[in-house]
Formats: sequence, C-alpha cells, structure tokens
Amino acid sequence: MPLALVTGASTGIGRATALRLAGSGWTVLAGVRNEAAAQALRDTAGGASVKPITLDITLLDQVDAAAAAVEQEGGRLDALVNNAGIGVGGPLELLGEQELRYQFDVNVFGQVAMTRALLPALRRAHGRIVFISSIGGKVPMAFTAPYAATKHAIEALASTMKAELNLFGIGVATINPGLYRTGYNETGAESHDQWSALQEVLIPMPPAKPLLALQHDPQPLIDAMVETIPDRKGPYRLMMPEDAVVETKAAQALGWTQKAR
Repeated sequence: MPLALVTGASTGIGRATALRLAGSGWTVLAGVRNEAAAQALRDTAGGASVKPITLDITLLDQVDAAAAAVEQEGGRLDALVNNAGIGVGGPLELLGEQELRYQFDVNVFGQVAMTRALLPALRRAHGRIVFISSIGGKVPMAFTAPYAATKHAIEALASTMKAELNLFGIGVATINPGLYRTGYNETGAESHDQWSALQEVLIPMPPAKPLLALQHDPQPLIDAMVETIPDRKGPYRLMMPEDAVVETKAAQALGWTQKAR
C-alpha cells in the first residue's frame, strides 16, 4: 500500500485530499495541529487508512517526529504533499515584522524543513513531492504581498528541486489553486478587513466580500489532485479553475509591457 504524508490536513484542501487518497487505497499520515482535529479526522475517515499526526511544520521536533512516523511505516514515502500554509493580508507598509516573518516560517521554511527531513524516504520509494502553491505564486495581487511572496518562493524552490531531485527518481510538482470555497480565503479576508477602517486616510483597499462571492466548488480541484499526486510522470503544474489559467497568462504577458506607474 503506498504511503503519503499530507501537511495541513486539519481543514480544507489538505483534509479532503488526505481522505480521498486514503479512500483510494493509500495509507496517509495526516498532519494536524491538535488532538481535536485528529479525532475529527479519524471519525470522518471511518475504516480508511488515515493516521493523524500532530505536526506544526515550524517546530523542528515535530518535523523530526513526522519523519520518524514514516520510518515506522516502512521508511518509504511515495508522496509528500506540502499543503500547510497561512495567508497574511494587508498593506505591506503597515504589516508588522512578526507577521511577515511568521508568514515565511510557515509557507517557506517549514515546507523546506519537511522536504529535507523526508528526502531519504522519498529517495527509497522514488516518490513525489507536491507543493501546494497558488495563483498568487504567479499573479500577485495588491494587499497580498506577504502571502504572494511566499508562494513565489515556493515556485522557485519547486523548480530548482525538480532539477536537482529528478536525478534520484523523485518527481516534483506544483498545484496552483485559484479561488476555491474551502474556508481558507475567508480566513485571509479577516486579515484583509482589519485595515478597512484606515482605507480612507491611508491606503484604499477594496472590500473582500465581492471576491469571495466568485469562489468555485473545490470538488473538481480535489478530484484532479488525487489523480495528479500519484502520477510520477504527470504534469509539473496543475492550475485550476480555467479562469485562473486565463488570468495568469494574461498577467504574465502584461508583465513585459506595463509601466512603472
């Protein structure tokens, strides 16, 4: 039975992906933040092979414990899904230093730590590393600078890791979701909205609610992820939905012609 480790599996895409992989015949080590989330995952999984593990990817002792859990399962890891992440929003000028650093600790340094710790097990299985990036990793939007910057970093890390690790039979891929109704964007909107009282006197910020109304049903994305994650020779990039692909290509073309202001 193949083995996967999915970080950030307490809620949203990570949780749904862990459950679907387990339902497809995988054993899944599902990284969650606390015992309440672990029990909720066990209750939902029923008889499926989901094994929650307490995992904050910014804590190296928990990263090491996750690697030890893989060793206990036989030491061969077929897929690492680097899904754990947070989103800090607001004007870059005003965001605190601690907020900026924590954004990078989770979305970049934590994912690097996980990948490094699990490379021996991935090499043994000729496994696959999947980074959950974002449309923001290709198309940054105003007031999402910290989040978009971390996703741009992930794009660079994934691309260079692909070049380095393909030599060992390890596949690397990115998944770039657009706007999906998973609860993640609502949490980010709360961070965004805390600056609304200042918008008339400092930096105009558009309301978040109209954007949230454009979110898509996440089920097609989850279906595609469950097909992509096991496919060692599958595409390097999966971006969904189609409107995200169109927007990204248009923005990339504009990058060669736009003016400074």
